[in-house]
Amino acid sequence: MTITGAPINRVDAWAKVSGAARYSAEHPVDNVAHAVLVTSTIPSGRVLSIDDSVAREVPGVLLVLTPANAMRLPPNMKDGKLQPPIGRRLTLLQEDDVYYNNQPIAVVVADTFERAREAGARLRIEYERKPAVLDFEQAKASVHPPEKVLTEETDTKRGDLQAGLLAGSARIAVTYTTPIENHNPLETHATIAQWDGDRLTLYDSTQYMKGVQRIVASIFDIPPENVTAICPYVGGGFGSKGSVWSHVVLAAMAAKQLGRPVKLSLDRNQMFGPVGTRPNTEQRMRMAALSDGRMTASSHDTIAYTSMIEDWIEPCGLVTRMMYESPNQETSHRLARMNLGTPTFMRAPGEATGSYAQDCAIDELAYELHMDPLDLRLKNYTERDPGKDLPFSSKSLRQCYEIGAERFGWRDRNPQPRSMRQGNKLVGWGMATASYPTNRSAAECSATLTPDGTALFRSGTQDLGTGTYTVMTQVAADALGVPVDRVRFELGNSQMPEAPVSGGSTTVASVAPAVQAAGKALRLKLLGIAAADERSPLFGATADQVGVDSTSDGGELYLLADPARRVAMQAIAARHGGPVEVTAKAEPGDEKQKYSMHAFGAVFVEVTVDEDLGEIRVPRVVGVYGVGKLMNEKTGYSQLMGGIVWGIGLALFEETLIDKRAGRAVNGNLAEYHVPTNADIQAIDVQIVDEDDPHVNPLGAKGIGEIGITGVGAAIANAVFHATGKRVRDLPITLDKLL
Repeated sequence: MTITGAPINRVDAWAKVSGAARYSAEHPVDNVAHAVLVTSTIPSGRVLSIDDSVAREVPGVLLVLTPANAMRLPPNMKDGKLQPPIGRRLTLLQEDDVYYNNQPIAVVVADTFERAREAGARLRIEYERKPAVLDFEQAKASVHPPEKVLTEETDTKRGDLQAGLLAGSARIAVTYTTPIENHNPLETHATIAQWDGDRLTLYDSTQYMKGVQRIVASIFDIPPENVTAICPYVGGGFGSKGSVWSHVVLAAMAAKQLGRPVKLSLDRNQMFGPVGTRPNTEQRMRMAALSDGRMTASSHDTIAYTSMIEDWIEPCGLVTRMMYESPNQETSHRLARMNLGTPTFMRAPGEATGSYAQDCAIDELAYELHMDPLDLRLKNYTERDPGKDLPFSSKSLRQCYEIGAERFGWRDRNPQPRSMRQGNKLVGWGMATASYPTNRSAAECSATLTPDGTALFRSGTQDLGTGTYTVMTQVAADALGVPVDRVRFELGNSQMPEAPVSGGSTTVASVAPAVQAAGKALRLKLLGIAAADERSPLFGATADQVGVDSTSDGGELYLLADPARRVAMQAIAARHGGPVEVTAKAEPGDEKQKYSMHAFGAVFVEVTVDEDLGEIRVPRVVGVYGVGKLMNEKTGYSQLMGGIVWGIGLALFEETLIDKRAGRAVNGNLAEYHVPTNADIQAIDVQIVDEDDPHVNPLGAKGIGEIGITGVGAAIANAVFHATGKRVRDLPITLDKLL
């Protein structure tokens, strides 16, 4: 009997609903002082002076940290640019230059948060202003290529694009745009910094504790083992907490200079600039196909903004390189510098925006061919990654199309725009393809069985709310062979065994194999102890002669030839005289040189559009996915549903509006930055197809954190066109664009 995959309840649920779960700003630290970040109000220039005389009149003010008095960091570490993209170019009060509005320029520390905030508001700051680039059209006049697009080439070319375009019976050349979007997790970024001599403890809301440990240690030029990052719970990350940002180091600097622990939490508006965005993109798509739908050419050219201090690319073209068979193809990526904060990871970076452009273009090509959009996708279906010329490790997309179309009723669709109605509402049906790469990194896990029968597993990973505690507990129980209630999985401390960043949908695929390996190694060590004990029923037994019974209380090992001869694992540990401990490592091999690895899915959407008002509603979504082996049916379905909800936000709601005079986000709050709420979401039907992939990792699990958002934006946009006959190529699709 296996517990992995079962829809068990979250093991951390009670801690969260009872308030026992501590997030980064909630850890009790004696004598902690409270800091606020003061940020620039200009987009480009220099800080001439900061007068803190009035601020210091506020009772309880302890420190005002500015470029004039901030501790000097090692010269090669003054901007913190280490190990990109995790280690970013930071602004650490080592210089007075301003590169974007809302850039950190000071830190005020007081005995209470309220006093620190009041003092921060009283700082008198003088600037030297310089011209700023705040209009994307202006920025596009001078673009440059990034060095790489993740680990791939910036541009690609196969075949002859122009010949392929000319060979097509139908062709399109269209441009799609996506706006700047900002992260708005319930928990904003927060850090508590506490020094003990040259040892630093950071309670930090992060997706990568090991990254925090190493990067902060490098900046302060201390050994990594002297830095401990602690983060047992994350109140949402979605990519923004995957990098080390300025406020983390500034909190540590303030604590060092003050000689006292310091807590620094960003306010909601400070989520708009200092901790990354999804950049706006302009994506030019060209496609051509023969009359039977066979694609003869495709191209995908992306321009995205980046900051003045660092390159960051939204890798939109990667999805086009691998999705459909196209003998002649080109993709390119270019960056336009602007006086805005550096972009960063945001759920499915590149795939969310790139799939929007690609699958809308496929829909437009289908209409040019007078062909069903699903049939066009099937006509160009491929079992090999045409960009890498490798077979897919597994691909269940055809089954996803079939199941999704049947559950949605796709074949009942009248393809003519404005042909389906419900009263005064126009009805539209659209679909798109979902995809996300399957990634894996090396990870380690320790496993300990105590004499009281508790199996303790530890790895220095993070739980972003996705269910990592629960899934790892299930994998550990199966690997060791004990009931799930005997397992405790711990994470959230950088002193624990190595684990990678929780980004790119890698956590389960990376850490779970290490947990599995640790469980098996612990079981083998227990067997070795029992086999060497003359008093044991398993004396002299070898591993191939012994089975495990996880249904018994605490788990038992027994002889396969004589099941009556058995011993409880707890008893082995007790006779051993103390805890039995192992550490195991799991890492990828050369499988990515042999296979292209992706999760796939199909998304079908119905929209209604009020004919008079242009109001768009999404009454139902059907999403069907092939994601390898699902580790927990309940948490997995929740992840995919959450991704679909975010896809609805991508299509219809989210947009950061920048004041082109000042460079400030004018809707930098949850009142005016629109995200879907309960009233916006109706029926979501998620299905998983059975898929066995022995190549991606030992458990056959593909990441699911990000695939849920992909394809949704395009499916909604295509449905809106079907409903109204108006093609909106500029996200978000708001009612004013339909009137």
